[in-house]
Parts: sequence; structure tokens; C-alpha cells
Amino acid sequence: MNTHRTLATARRVLRQLGHDRRTIALLLLVPVLLLTLLYYVFDSDRRAFDGIGASLLGIFPLITMFLVTSIATLRERTSGTLERLLSMPLGKADLILGYALAFGTLAIAQAALATGVAVWFLDLDFAGSPWLLLLVALLDAVLGTALGLFVSAFAATEFQVVQFMPAIIFPQLLLCGLFAPRDSMQPVLEAVSNVLPMSYAVDGMNEVLRSSDITGDFVRDVVVVAGSAALVLALGAVTLRRRTP
Repeated sequence: MNTHRTLATARRVLRQLGHDRRTIALLLLVPVLLLTLLYYVFDSDRRAFDGIGASLLGIFPLITMFLVTSIATLRERTSGTLERLLSMPLGKADLILGYALAFGTLAIAQAALATGVAVWFLDLDFAGSPWLLLLVALLDAVLGTALGLFVSAFAATEFQVVQFMPAIIFPQLLLCGLFAPRDSMQPVLEAVSNVLPMSYAVDGMNEVLRSSDITGDFVRDVVVVAGSAALVLALGAVTLRRRTP
């Protein structure tokens, strides 16, 4: 891996994203607006908001980063930018890490903003440290970035990227424990949920919600989410193609 080339790729992607204010607005504001809407939906039941708000604080960044990353990377491919970059002495790993670093930088801003609004403006009640909430939200956003980079290799149009959501995102959303405890699910579904990274993202948020200390379960959840992101980034480097099929 060439660090200079990786950083150069990240700077170029950030410059391009900086010209698209709608993309930046989507990344930063949508999770905040959805959390705020949820706050008023549960206006008369704060305990319900606290219970679901922490989970969604991890889910929203993952979904928005998945969409934005996959679509932005697809545009790079269809415009011929990826083909030009890969014709240079730039390895696939350098390129994919550069993209991950650029979108990861935006993920930090997104996770920090969403966590700050939830904690200090929406009065999310939790037992642990807000920094632990931020850590899980950030790792979820990075995981969404990794999934977006991976999926973009198999889509030819932006519509096809959106079509991947029912296959990649929706099963995780339904089985992550947001709607029902995972241990109360049908055994096969519980087994499936045990291998989905979003399940551990929700579990990690709930650990911060319930416990004032860093528990062994929390460490496990963080390691699984981080490891999943690293694995998907590696798969993204392997499947990266110069052109759109």
C-alpha cells in the first residue's frame, strides 16, 4: 500500500464531494432530522424514545453512508474516473482505502452531529458515556461506507444501487432487534441475526443505554462491527472493476 497515493485519492474524493452540497446535506442532516422526528413521535413517552433512539443512532448513519457511498462510487466508474485512476500506478487497495478514508472523514462529522443532537438537544437518556455512543455510531457509518463501496461494483445504474437495499440493508434492519428482541425470534431468524453486523451495532448501543461501564458484550459488539467493516473493505478491493458492466 502506498500511503501518499491513498491520501491523494482521499483528497480528490473530498474535493469532488465538496462541490455537491446536496450530498453533504444528505449525509449530515438526514439522520438528525429523522431522530428529531422520532423524538416528537414519542413526545408523550420519553422512555420509548430512549429505547429506540439509541438503536437508530447507529442504524441511520449506516444506511445513509451506504446510499451515498455506493452512488458516488458508481458515478466515478460511469464517468470513467476509476478507469483513468487504475491505468496509473495505483493499486486497488490504495484506491479503495482512499475512498474509505474520504467517506470515513464525512462519517466522523455525521456521527458526531447526530450523537451531539441526540444527547444534548433531544435529551437521550442513557447510562454510559456519550463517547461510547459516538464510537458505535462512527463504526456503523464506516460499515455503511464499506458496504456501499462493495455494492457499487455490482451495479450499473443508481437505480440498481437502490435495489440492493432490500438484499443488503432491509434484512439487517428487520432482524437487528429494533422491532423485537432477537432471542424471541424464530430460531432460524435468530441464527441469521447473529451473523449480521447491524445486530451487533444495535446491541452495542443498547449496552451503552443500560450500563455505565464498558462491558465485555460492548467490546464484542464493537469488535464485530469494526471487523465486518474491514472484511467488506477487503472484498471491495477484490471486486473493484475499472468499468461499469
